[in-house]
Amino acid sequence: MNQTSQNPARASEQDPFFRSAAFRAAAFMIVAGAFFALVNVTTQFLTMRLGLSSPLVVFGQYLVALLLSLPWLVRVGLSAMKTRHLGHHLLRVLFAVLGVQAWVAGLAHVPIWQAIALIMTSPFFVTIGARLFLGEQIGWHRLSATLIGFVGGMIILAPWSDAFSVHALWPVVAAIFWAATSVLTKSLTSQEPATTVTVYLLVLMTPINGLLALGSGFETISSLMVALIIGSGILTMLAQFLIAKAYATADATYVQPFDHVKLPLNVLGGFLAFGFAPPGQLWLGAGLIVAASLYIIHREARSS
Repeated sequence: MNQTSQNPARASEQDPFFRSAAFRAAAFMIVAGAFFALVNVTTQFLTMRLGLSSPLVVFGQYLVALLLSLPWLVRVGLSAMKTRHLGHHLLRVLFAVLGVQAWVAGLAHVPIWQAIALIMTSPFFVTIGARLFLGEQIGWHRLSATLIGFVGGMIILAPWSDAFSVHALWPVVAAIFWAATSVLTKSLTSQEPATTVTVYLLVLMTPINGLLALGSGFETISSLMVALIIGSGILTMLAQFLIAKAYATADATYVQPFDHVKLPLNVLGGFLAFGFAPPGQLWLGAGLIVAASLYIIHREARSS
């Protein structure tokens, strides 16, 4: 028996695949999904268990993200904010803020498994928005996949069930606002540098979230709450960095499917932290959503 066969870990390190860009990109995306699952568990603990208001949690997390981004913001300078489309930037930031607020409001009331599965309908709203506002052609393939994805969302939402809560609509609202953010991002990045688009988001989101937090009233914050907010803010930044690295390392059509790993990771996190056990309808609905989104990715890859 040779030395390589005695040490599988060392053998895997010598395998070209494990040193390839494809492996690194997939690993970046999966680790980012794990970080986001931790952020969601922490956010739900802060809001659902500790009773902290969702606007205050969002403000704290994005304040941490802004502070971590300051070295980069100083490096790019105020010149990065020169734009001919100020109104579009402001509208994009507003949509992003409303999306985050709706998402955290959902986590304050519904199990993680339901929230994360419903937020996965966002690409289908992007498809509709791109057709309505950017004039992109959908075609019957993408239209059919979008309808199937919405059927999956309705199965998870189950508005006909006695267990249905209006709070379950918050993740859907978040999906709509984030889809609107994506459509505006696509429009802006075709006319301005990505740096300008990123700077406006970082600089404006925290003040707007701060105003919403002030509107929610004064709250007493414990040291545990502060620690959890700081931790989740750091994890959010790390996750965003890993996603950017993933897309920079490999093609988007290869990387995007690994984003779906966030579903089982969030289900696991919700089960371990809160004992949330998803019913069978989750897997049926989520299966339709994942299959439909993968089909859209496949079609776009063939047409590109």
